[in-house]
Amino acid sequence: MSFLRKHILLVVLGVASFAWAQTKMNLVPKTYTAYKTTQEINIDGDDSDASWSKVSWSEPFIDIEGEKQPTYKTQVKMLWDDHYFYILAKMEEPHVWANLTKRDTIIFYNNDFEVFVDPDGDTHNYYELELNALNTAWDLFVSKPYRNNNVVLNDWNITGLKSAVKVNGTINNPEDIDEGWILEIAIPWTAYKTGYFQKNVPVDKFWRVNFSRVNWDFQLTNGNYERKRDAKGKLLHEYNWVWSPMGVINMHEPEKWGYVFFSSESPKTSNAFVIPQDEKIKWELYKMFRTQNAQFKAHKTYFTSIDSLAKTEIKVDGKILKPILENHSLGWNLSIKSPFSNKLLIVKEDGKFISN
Repeated sequence: MSFLRKHILLVVLGVASFAWAQTKMNLVPKTYTAYKTTQEINIDGDDSDASWSKVSWSEPFIDIEGEKQPTYKTQVKMLWDDHYFYILAKMEEPHVWANLTKRDTIIFYNNDFEVFVDPDGDTHNYYELELNALNTAWDLFVSKPYRNNNVVLNDWNITGLKSAVKVNGTINNPEDIDEGWILEIAIPWTAYKTGYFQKNVPVDKFWRVNFSRVNWDFQLTNGNYERKRDAKGKLLHEYNWVWSPMGVINMHEPEKWGYVFFSSESPKTSNAFVIPQDEKIKWELYKMFRTQNAQFKAHKTYFTSIDSLAKTEIKVDGKILKPILENHSLGWNLSIKSPFSNKLLIVKEDGKFISN
């Protein structure tokens, strides 16, 4: 689910999306512990490497809004070493098809698998990768979510990316029924470096990550697969199945993504990462952030006091928290002093998260 479609959706959905999110978005982000592998992983689209057998599959993907079960099953596994972030995706699909072969074309016009990564969790400067069943890649860098004035670098490439697809069946053959396809990815940590000397391999740390699978109903034209259209020739809407549900049809709200903890322990099947309390405070700040944006879209003005913005008290793990709304010449900030870490947690008017 990529940026062009998200931009259009945000414009169309407008205030209704924000209001809907306020009432529906009680979804807790998913977690996964990615263990460190010392064995070489051959990126060939096969899940037979010994390291993969030592770790668990994620929970099956769910519809992006978090309410409906997908038509077909999708799961992922994750590992890492000093050089790569490894991802294995397994997708049920009775008709595996793809026709896009040029890198950095709009890959979600085919059925695809998508990776979203925000290394520092501030919702800015994050990364997206899309791949179809022909192993055609679209990788891009996004400066801010589409709710802000942002910059998207479509010509940014993941140098050193390794990926491979294995189709359990026959691709682009409507005469048979396939089992699905497996996608194996190795993303070099260097792709996420912001400076030459930065040590950005997340040893015993978590990153905000999410995965999306776009799937289309299809029709056959002269024996070739293509996206299905209605009687008037309009394309039918795609399905969006994700690892960590968003509550809205929009992947570009990074504060809702899942948590991947990169453990230095050897691979095993347990997945015991516990989300820190400060992250739960962060969720509450972003609820207020979305309320502020909804207020502005509806009335062209923001709330100016915390009492008008936060209608009820905020509780995190039994602690009652008093947020602060600060207005200034450049906008506004929301902040809470964490009773758990003693850090000041801030969400700025442009959605950027800061922890001091």
